[in-house]
Amino acid sequence: MEEHKGILHKVSRMYVDNPQDREDLQQEIIVQLWKSYSKYKGEAAFSTWMYRVAINTAITYFKKDKRRSDRYTYDTASEPEHEQYDTEKERQLELFYLAVQNLNRIEKALIFYFMEGLSHRDTGIQLGISEGNVRVKLNRTKEKLQNIIKEIDHES
Repeated sequence: MEEHKGILHKVSRMYVDNPQDREDLQQEIIVQLWKSYSKYKGEAAFSTWMYRVAINTAITYFKKDKRRSDRYTYDTASEPEHEQYDTEKERQLELFYLAVQNLNRIEKALIFYFMEGLSHRDTGIQLGISEGNVRVKLNRTKEKLQNIIKEIDHES
């Protein structure tokens, strides 16, 4: 798990904007990983299994726990502590994460798996949808994300 701890950060950052909620989600993912480890059969890479548990936990975690609102507003955005955002690349990354907060849980998972390089087939398996459906939903989600980024960028 230590080798793949970046998965926890990536998934929690995709699904949660508040640092305290991110920490809570990471803890919940760790709990779920321990609970479900006995079901890991080694048929897929450990990291693939860990992604699946992390994404599924993130998708369901805040449905059960109403500690945060479902929408992220740009007005509440602040730079993460201990990170410097003074370059254009870092600004674009922050815009991306702000925009991702406007996607629904499945759209976030699609973008996450796309960024991690999973094939449409593997993404479909992870999410329980057909490969064709992944292609359609991913293309629509990418377009939606681009539009959200443009809106946020124009507002700032």
